[in-house]
Amino acid sequence: MQEGLIRPHRPGINTPQAQLNAPHTAICHLAHRGVFKSEGERTKVVQLGCGITGLVCAELLAPNPKIDELILADAVTDSAQAMADRVKDPKISVRKVDVTKSADLKKLLKGKDLVISSVSWGLLKHVLNAACETKTNYMDFSLTGNSMDEFREHQKMVAKSGITAITACGADPGISDVFARYGADKLDAPEEAYVRDGDCGVAEGFNFFTLWSPVDMLEEGTTKAAVFVDGKHSYLPPLHKREIYTFPDPIGPLPVYNTTHEETFLMPAYIKGIKKADFKIAIDDEWAAAANMIRKLGMHSLTPIDVKGVKVRPIDVVVALMPRPVELAGKVKGYAGLVVEVIGMKNGKRTMVKTWMTMSHEKAWDLCRSNATGYLVGVGGSVGAELLLAGEVKSKGLIVPEQLPAQKFVDRLPAKGIDVKQEIKSL
Repeated sequence: MQEGLIRPHRPGINTPQAQLNAPHTAICHLAHRGVFKSEGERTKVVQLGCGITGLVCAELLAPNPKIDELILADAVTDSAQAMADRVKDPKISVRKVDVTKSADLKKLLKGKDLVISSVSWGLLKHVLNAACETKTNYMDFSLTGNSMDEFREHQKMVAKSGITAITACGADPGISDVFARYGADKLDAPEEAYVRDGDCGVAEGFNFFTLWSPVDMLEEGTTKAAVFVDGKHSYLPPLHKREIYTFPDPIGPLPVYNTTHEETFLMPAYIKGIKKADFKIAIDDEWAAAANMIRKLGMHSLTPIDVKGVKVRPIDVVVALMPRPVELAGKVKGYAGLVVEVIGMKNGKRTMVKTWMTMSHEKAWDLCRSNATGYLVGVGGSVGAELLLAGEVKSKGLIVPEQLPAQKFVDRLPAKGIDVKQEIKSL
């Protein structure tokens, strides 16, 4: 397995940790003022990708007085139109666009101030390229590259274009990275950072489902898991080690597993002193057993095979048999939560700063017709966009959540219905 590979199912490039640390000083240049328009000027924003996360982000941003036009754009516009009809805000309009058609995409972005991209992972780079060409500020919910080497190529492209592009600003990655920075800032010398994602949600009548992208979650559960130990990345077998982690109430203890996630790469690269980091997500025993069987059968493969003369990716067959997250909206009961633990030295003592949040699926439905998973991702995006619109992001270039003003980010979460809690204790 190649080091520095964020998504080990796809090709990537070897990336030594010394190179990963380089972006601390080289990623962006500071401007003397915010990157957005001055007080009184209004902005035009495109929400590109109108699935469950993108629509939450758009709905939370709609009341922002700095926005005078909010375009909901997607290849399939039914959900976007339903939200526009429900919210009834005159600044909202709906457009149909195919992201893979470069000319149409650039026409949509031309003259706009910000594009928020929540399209599927494989299409993110198309949007970032178009944003750079049209000089449109950009934000997304996950990294656009397979590896940190590809990430650095995007850094160069964004820097050359002169725009501000905030990447990986959803829930995890996103809020989790901000929590890591927030916790690290409370220590004299942070050394370790751990992210734990838990969900006790159930949906009556559905046994094998995910509240996130089915393709992405299947890949996450069937590929090797990155960990960062002693300043180096290595990889564990898929769903290698089951352990029980006790999440804050009302979630409680759940089985968790290491999986490859952006935080395992970003936290060591952008929080000075981190020598150990990983990401673990709650996966129930039945789901883990099914994922392991899918992997053993090769049904997780992204490589098309011939089935009676038709080329089919095995993973697409599995996904076609699973419910789409939007189909589960309003049917899920329980809670989702995110915990970040940062360990290091404070006043000469080994100390842990634990920061967390929880959200019920029912509350997310009441707020934005979402589940808690989609809601938290949309919240991360909306807060990142708000900071950009408010001039609180004073840098141009490609920016990761660890570089955002953590206190100001956290201060905006209660207004979105999220109660952030923190505990500091000596170990």
